[in-house]
Parts: sequence; C-alpha cells; structure tokens
Amino acid sequence: MTDRPIPDDDWRTIVANVPIPSVDLVVRHDGGVVLGRRENAPARGEWFVPGGRVRKGERLADAVHRIAEAELGVDVRIEDRLGAYEHLYDESEVPDVDSKHYLAVGFVVRPVSDAFAPDAQHSALRLVEPPFPDLHPYVEAYLRDA
Repeated sequence: MTDRPIPDDDWRTIVANVPIPSVDLVVRHDGGVVLGRRENAPARGEWFVPGGRVRKGERLADAVHRIAEAELGVDVRIEDRLGAYEHLYDESEVPDVDSKHYLAVGFVVRPVSDAFAPDAQHSALRLVEPPFPDLHPYVEAYLRDA
C-alpha cells in the first residue's frame, strides 16, 4: 500500500477526471450513529458519516480501520458491508475543479472504545438517534440501508 501524499497537481488531475474510491462508516454507538461536522468541501458544514479515500494497494477493511483511527481516534469492529454508493458533488476542495465524484463502499461498524477524538476535518462529533433529524441525503441513504 502506498501512503505517500499525492502531489497537488496530480490530485487536481484525479479529482477533475475520475471517480475516487472510498469507504464511509456508519458508526453505531449507544443506540445511535456517530456523525462528524465536516470542515472541508464537499459538504462543508454538514453532519456526515466518517469516511475517506482508499489508498492504492489497501484492502477495504484496512481502509475502514485506518479512517476510523484517523477521523475518530478509535478502532472499530466491522459488522456489515452495505455495498456501493455513488456520491456526486457540484463542488470540490481543489481550486478550479467544480465537482467531485466518489464511489463509496458503506460499512456498519462499532467502536471498540468510547475515547472519540475528532480530527481536523471535523469541528465536532455527535451522536444522532432515531428518529434521525434532517441530514444530508447521502447520510440518509446509509442510515436507511443500515
């Protein structure tokens, strides 16, 4: 697996031209689901499931654990694989690239501890319980399927 950063010019080319493989995590905890308020585009300001891109040579399950550690500060136990989701945004974090396309695989997970610590991509974490409040449509799709 490669974990070296993608140079900015290469990342711009990727975002402008191809879908990005990723994993998203429905984190079940204490009768609800853990969401993070996004600090970066796309979906800045939205309460969203943790997730991120899959690195070359990285297995999906390994990406799930890496992203849980990075974005939540905890390891997780994978309970279910929801399948593939297509996320299309009309914005991106890349200058002069006005859209972003993810091919995300959703996973249902449970944390192995309660010591959550959000990363810089999230201004806060919160637990939402059913009936779920109005959320981003992509989050609603995960919760409906989970």
